[in-house]
Amino acid sequence: MTRPVLPLRAVRGLFLERQHLASPRAQALTPRRLGRFVEDAGGLQMDSINVLERAHYLTVWSRFGPYDRARFDRLVYRRRLLFEYWAHAACLVPVSSLPWWRRAMLDYEVRHTGWSGLQRNAGVLREVRAAIREGGPMVAADLERRPRRGARGGWWAWRPVHHALHHLWMTGDLAIHSRRHFQKRFDLAERVLDAALAARPVTAEEFRRWHLERSLHAMGAVTETDLGGYLTFPRAAAMGRRAVFTAMRERGEVVPVEVEGSRAAWWALARDLPALRRAGGGRPLSAGTTLLSPFDSLLWHRDRVVRLFGFEYRIEVYTPGPKRVHGYYTLPILHDGHLIGRLDAKTHRGEKRLEVLHAHFEPWLAKEAASPLAGEVLDPDAALDGVAQALVSLGTFVGAERITLGRVTPGRLRASLARRLRAAAGG
Repeated sequence: MTRPVLPLRAVRGLFLERQHLASPRAQALTPRRLGRFVEDAGGLQMDSINVLERAHYLTVWSRFGPYDRARFDRLVYRRRLLFEYWAHAACLVPVSSLPWWRRAMLDYEVRHTGWSGLQRNAGVLREVRAAIREGGPMVAADLERRPRRGARGGWWAWRPVHHALHHLWMTGDLAIHSRRHFQKRFDLAERVLDAALAARPVTAEEFRRWHLERSLHAMGAVTETDLGGYLTFPRAAAMGRRAVFTAMRERGEVVPVEVEGSRAAWWALARDLPALRRAGGGRPLSAGTTLLSPFDSLLWHRDRVVRLFGFEYRIEVYTPGPKRVHGYYTLPILHDGHLIGRLDAKTHRGEKRLEVLHAHFEPWLAKEAASPLAGEVLDPDAALDGVAQALVSLGTFVGAERITLGRVTPGRLRASLARRLRAAAGG
């Protein structure tokens, strides 16, 4: 069988499509669109950093523009369209995927050998479970304030409570009922996911196959390295990946493809070959401009981002201040299918102000040179227009009544961006 030869733009185009970034901010959020996005991407990552906006809220804004967060929370925590579990990191995942994640939960209890695996902590697990059964949804602080049964006073120790809650959540005994000031409120899984729990958990083999297929689907075409950097939990799935991958190739479900300009071995689901050919055609890969959360699923495997977009990115929140290059919480800028720069932004909620501390554009864009890998020349004025409109949209979403612009690199673009920002904001 002759291997299909694909241009790199085909891989990039299908990846953007599966990440729901082919037309960013062009459609309003609906339950169906939210469900399809998280199903296609494999998960919606959560993170506690709130300097601009919570990561999962921001990732959804990147696709759908401003929306009502309270409505989103109702879809997740009342309608139970999604539920919280560990997929790439802490994520919201589709409730329809629970039979597969149940297998990961059951395996976690068998394989985990940390704190919760010690026999001496079995009593703590039982007491935490019993307290929640009796008292209903709780955050860790609620448990810390409850006296332990049989104790002569005193509160629960912080560390055992948190270890126990995490273990009971990871093993499927508990689920996240809701969030209070972003703190997890735990309840019995049978009360949170009652109907969904009735489905039979899949076998370990079925889980590994599904887990691999989900990564392949989300990325479109991959190297084996990509598979290890996308859905990174559980590690046990990675350990059995090679055997499952081989079996899927032997059945013809996964086929080899060649990517122009790459010496690596690339693979794709056989069913995705028509979509890859369409993505490599003449139509634009993506139309529009948006800003991406540092925890966006497009960025989960940063080596892949370099290979597809020629864009090197790292999250600098964990980098000491003097060593930061672009800023604390930088948002990659996606414009017409290209990553053209990044913005370091912050929300001043009391002032109702969105501050752009630093807008850094890639040198090739500012020089009107060809983009890396794609070899396309973008209009800098159109790109700056797109960035200005995206910032106004983001300002609306975070409740900012004004946007202030700080440093811009290269500096000669600052006046133009400031002018376009004023125009996009209506003066």
